[in-house]
Amino acid sequence: MKPVELIKLPIKQEMELFEKKFREAMLSKVPLLNRITYYIIRRKGKQMRPMFVFLIAKMVSDGNFDERTYRGASIIELIHTATLVHDDVVDDSNRRRGFFSINALWKNKIAVLVGDYLLSKGLLLSIDNDDFDLLKLISIAVREMSEGELLQIEKARKLDITEEVYFDIIRQKTATLISACCGIGAASVGAKNDVVQQMRKFGEYIGIAFQIKDDLFDYSDEKIGKPTGIDIKEQKMTLPLIYTLNNCSKKEKAWLINSVKKHNKDKKRVKQVINFVKKNGGIEYTTTKMNSYKNKAITILQEYPDSPYKKSLLQMIDYVVERKV
Repeated sequence: MKPVELIKLPIKQEMELFEKKFREAMLSKVPLLNRITYYIIRRKGKQMRPMFVFLIAKMVSDGNFDERTYRGASIIELIHTATLVHDDVVDDSNRRRGFFSINALWKNKIAVLVGDYLLSKGLLLSIDNDDFDLLKLISIAVREMSEGELLQIEKARKLDITEEVYFDIIRQKTATLISACCGIGAASVGAKNDVVQQMRKFGEYIGIAFQIKDDLFDYSDEKIGKPTGIDIKEQKMTLPLIYTLNNCSKKEKAWLINSVKKHNKDKKRVKQVINFVKKNGGIEYTTTKMNSYKNKAITILQEYPDSPYKKSLLQMIDYVVERKV
């Protein structure tokens, strides 16, 4: 059994019912919209975000469940899908998970409107049911994701990202949404505020570890979904490179910056940068940092009694740092 299927086992029925409820949440009176949302649903990913919502909800409430939990997971997926559709327009990307993106098939104008529609559906689903606490958690996440993207764009122009700024960016860009999933999972079953905040912190740690693992793929020799060196080609300053820049001579630093700024499309030069980062401890340092966040997440879970849901969350942590794609 695949790791993700194994993690899903304690919430298998809930996930199946969620898919039905999520489809209903996307329905519109406009046939074109329904065709596009059907296309989106058919090409869904691993659905890790609703899995976090359900596993956290069950763990903090001794296996109890609430209709609000389904709505919380739907809100997350609607708003997350909206951001992905908009991202593909911003990045002028024609592919998403190996399939054509919405903007590639239906052009940018329709893609932006579909993203707006999904965003409004997520907002209305929470407002219509007075789930204002859940709406607040996801709204904070959307604000931080936007700020993180803009911070990265601003800093990428100068290539002056420090380690502190790097962690600010990935906390906002990636970790904040997983943090919202975990907070919403706890809030949806009526957990106290300190538990909700603790689960948000748990999600943040996993989200940071997840993004660091993604950044390590750029230096991997294994065949994965993401091409090696793509971050360097796109002038993204990730932790392996930041560490290496801060721990080499002035001459080497100048060569690295020049390579990323002016020779980032040169395959041979990109390979030289990758090898230099590997040789100078960038990968070891980054892996140590990733494992530090993994251990912080595990420490939070240790406060909870053993259950199938806790076990799945521990498996999820392992999956995040050991996945091959």
